[in-house]
This record gives sequence, C-alpha cells and structure tokens, in this order.
Amino acid sequence: MKMTLKLVRVGMNMTEGTIVAWHKEPGDRFVPGDVLYTVETEKVSHDVEATADGTLVEILVPVDEDAEVGQGVCVVEVS
Repeated sequence: MKMTLKLVRVGMNMTEGTIVAWHKEPGDRFVPGDVLYTVETEKVSHDVEATADGTLVEILVPVDEDAEVGQGVCVVEVS
C-alpha cells in the first residue's frame, strides 16, 4: 500500500523545517528504525526513522527545501 509520509512535529512550537538530508533514495528498502531523512528547525536537527517495513517510492521535498508540519515529504510503499 502506498502512503505519503508527512513532516513530523519535533518541537512544541515547530511549524516548518528544512530537509537537510535524505538517507534513502527512491527504490531503497527500509525497516523499522532506519533513518529516512533529517529535518532541521531553528532549535534542533532530528533524524526521522521508519516505523514499518517498506520501500521509498518518491521524494516530494528535496534537500535544502522547507516543508510545513503535516506537508507530505515522501511517498512510500509499506509491506
């Protein structure tokens, strides 16, 4: 099943963040605990981990671009 993963809130006052790194490329498989991307806010840099098995299908927000909390950042196929 394909799903769009949304930017997670990593701080109480966070409204947006910058994707500073993708740790998987489209076509790469992942398992729970694998880091998918790193998001940076004014106060913190945070690695976002997978919570299920799957495959990264498409990156919607490239490195160095901002995204709002709740905005889709990538599409995955979950097992």
